[in-house]
Amino acid sequence: MELHYLIGDATEPAVRPAIITHCCNSIDSWGRGFVLALSAKFPEPEKEYHKWFATGNPKLGDAQFVQVKPDLLVANVIGQEGTRWQGNFAPIRYEAIAKGLEKVYQKAKAEGHVVALPRIGAVLAGGDWFTIDKIIRGTMTVDTYVYTLPAEASKWSETYENAAPDIDLNTIFN
Repeated sequence: MELHYLIGDATEPAVRPAIITHCCNSIDSWGRGFVLALSAKFPEPEKEYHKWFATGNPKLGDAQFVQVKPDLLVANVIGQEGTRWQGNFAPIRYEAIAKGLEKVYQKAKAEGHVVALPRIGAVLAGGDWFTIDKIIRGTMTVDTYVYTLPAEASKWSETYENAAPDIDLNTIFN
């Protein structure tokens, strides 16, 4: 299994069957970032996300799977607490991302899917991409494709020279 970085659109994975995975918040709010592109192409994930809150009680780390094409699922992963920064604390919850990704990778492996995702949790949720990359690598069980839109490519570098301090995945997974 490998982690691949691609320039392109995560709503149209190049390799299929795939699970498009993205980070959602814990307060039933859908309307900024990647979800706008997702909803424009596939209305079902947004509808099911709102239904999930109306009929259940999704928690941080939960993952909801929505079939949008015969060879394509969307995973709504609850990976951020609310939508706003609280003082110095970003909405991202790394533990929730890790738990949600574990569920995604279990399903992907069992069903023969790859995982396709934008840079989950690293934009609106305020997460550190180097930490999220490490979480992905720590949970990954199938080939994974991280997509960056062409217009955004210049602001992302895969060089880890200026990476955040190394984190211990045991603190996230325990």
